[in-house]
Amino acid sequence: MLPIVNSRTEEGKKLIRSLADRRFELASNQEDTVREILEDVRVRGDEALVDFTRRYDSETFRTEHIAVSEAEVKAAYSEVDDDFIRIIRKAISNVHEFHRRQLDKSWFMTRQDGVILGQSVLPVEAAGLYVPGGQGGTTPLVSSVVMNGVPAVLAGVNRIILATPPGEGNRVSPHLLVTAAEVGVHEIYRIGSAWAIGAMVFGTGTVRPVNVVVGPGNIFVTLAKKLVAGMVGIDMVAGPSEVLVLADDTPSPRCLAADMLSQAEHDPMATAILLTTSEKVARDVDIALEELATGLERGEIARSSIMANGAILVVSSLEEAAEIANLIGPEHLELAVNNPWALLPLIKNAGAVFMGEHTPEPIGDYIAGPNHVLPTMGTAKFASALGVETFLKRSSIIAYSRKAFLDDASDVVRMAEIEGLTAHALSIRVRLENETGDGN
Repeated sequence: MLPIVNSRTEEGKKLIRSLADRRFELASNQEDTVREILEDVRVRGDEALVDFTRRYDSETFRTEHIAVSEAEVKAAYSEVDDDFIRIIRKAISNVHEFHRRQLDKSWFMTRQDGVILGQSVLPVEAAGLYVPGGQGGTTPLVSSVVMNGVPAVLAGVNRIILATPPGEGNRVSPHLLVTAAEVGVHEIYRIGSAWAIGAMVFGTGTVRPVNVVVGPGNIFVTLAKKLVAGMVGIDMVAGPSEVLVLADDTPSPRCLAADMLSQAEHDPMATAILLTTSEKVARDVDIALEELATGLERGEIARSSIMANGAILVVSSLEEAAEIANLIGPEHLELAVNNPWALLPLIKNAGAVFMGEHTPEPIGDYIAGPNHVLPTMGTAKFASALGVETFLKRSSIIAYSRKAFLDDASDVVRMAEIEGLTAHALSIRVRLENETGDGN
């Protein structure tokens, strides 16, 4: 299925450079289209939401369908089984337990001259979660609700809303509604794509605006989030999903192949890479990729993704593999080696690291606890997973005493004069005049 390349050859070096320099290109014509959609929603509000939803999701959609009622959410519980509720509650508990350790606190410090300084940490007032439709609502992405919603709840956001496209008959999946209720979402709207992002940012007659928008989506959702960043906070502009599997000669090749396919099935643009010290493992994984892809529901997507963006590299050592992994900075990094803890100190750039044979990437996607909204396209070199801090804002608190003001005043005047900001200096001088009568 894939050529097996040695990392030390010219072909291998070229492949590593291309992986390290990969980019997620966003077409300018698509950006223009999304900009027009956002402006239309800003101007026409609910009318635009109905028009776009009728055109792309449901021909029978009306304004009264935008908001999901509390009665619909309650009724959804009768449409899901108890085992589903048990699993969702377990996932929510695990994600909650992990993320509560991210909570930051307000703090204050005092200096001997009477100055009090501090930092006030407060949640944003409202947050919007976007959840893709998932094949017309038939494959509801419940894990996205958990991963995006729980950190917002922990941050203390007073109003959390969820937007997702309507399915057949203008319905929203009962699994999605129950998950949203269990997480603690306050409002649910059946709107999708870029117009949903616009509604959450600008507000409409039905949807009140929010301060932060998070969640995955197609190219139009991604572009919309990129264009509104700065008007509101966003989690990130994410590219296609990625996994890099770093292996020695100990793991099952079929397991490694399955892990690669678990990301490849997301999208034809997804990336799945194997770095291994074993040529035999490389050959066996390549064979297993072909065998396992054949039996998958999304096998054609996985196959096209692997063939277009996949790679198998044989490396000379685990140390070299770690070095290459750091150059690539993958979204997901599996350390499928005999002693992953010995290798972990060498890993510098990864969205999430999965340790050993019993920790495949899907464990993190669904239930382990850490967030599955992760930096892609090498941005793990400077960016982090979505977390509680995404929904928090920090304000500096400054309180000077008279003595401290007099001690620092002349220094501030001097710095302001160097920068040519005479009004800054004046703000200090008028106070000095009140103190000394001459401004000196």
